[in-house]
Amino acid sequence: MAIENVLLAVGPTDDERIEPLARTTTDIAGPAGATVTLAHVFTQEEYDDIRAGIGLTEGADVTSDEVARRHATIRDLRDRLADADIDYDVKGRVGEHGDSIVDLADEVDADLAVVGGRKRSPTGKAVFGSTAQTVLLSAPCPVTFVRKDH
Repeated sequence: MAIENVLLAVGPTDDERIEPLARTTTDIAGPAGATVTLAHVFTQEEYDDIRAGIGLTEGADVTSDEVARRHATIRDLRDRLADADIDYDVKGRVGEHGDSIVDLADEVDADLAVVGGRKRSPTGKAVFGSTAQTVLLSAPCPVTFVRKDH
């Protein structure tokens, strides 16, 4: 299977995993000549907070893609992909993280999805759910799970 489209999905805590996410994605997308879709998924509360933090008022006509483009994590990842001469696009979504990532993987026809996560106990997963678990079980493509370097 050729890898032409890679989805790199990040969320609110992935600023701690930028280095391993960027390294994993460039190691895969670079040699394959793949295009990367950088995606940031926000809950409604996160989205509203970020819009306010970057000076966007409630009535401003700005898409979730634009808010994602302005997010520090996406900007850092964009710089790393550009340095590696990898083509990329940026998408933003507001909604439940796992389902939104699965929908984006389908929308961009991803051949591979890359997501970050942290180790959680079985109880933690049962009580709070797991974005990575939702993506691993429901994505229309293989998924690479990246943890923060130790």
